[in-house]
Amino acid sequence: LPSKTMASNVTNKTDPRSMNSHVFIGNLNTLVVKKSDVEAIFSKYGKIVGCSVHKGFAFVQYVNERNIRAAVAGEDGRMIAGQVLDINLATEPKVNRGKAGVKRSAAEMY
Repeated sequence: LPSKTMASNVTNKTDPRSMNSHVFIGNLNTLVVKKSDVEAIFSKYGKIVGCSVHKGFAFVQYVNERNIRAAVAGEDGRMIAGQVLDINLATEPKVNRGKAGVKRSAAEMY
């Protein structure tokens, strides 16, 4: 898939502060969990201004960093669709675990 098609989903990467307002959600069962599900789970921590779901992971963007830290603290380790979520700040990704597909896609985001 050309990365161009993801442009409407991808949050503002030219603003250096914007990465501080992103949550990276890893180990996500995207066969079962849809974008609307991700938004429903994470909207309780603050207003979501962007959400993109990819194979096995997702990004959520909030208005400010306080929302993110609450989301990371509240949801990291939660089990959804039989998989334990790996949630952290997008500025502090834990994606270098040898999953080539995830690494490439995450690199495209920055």
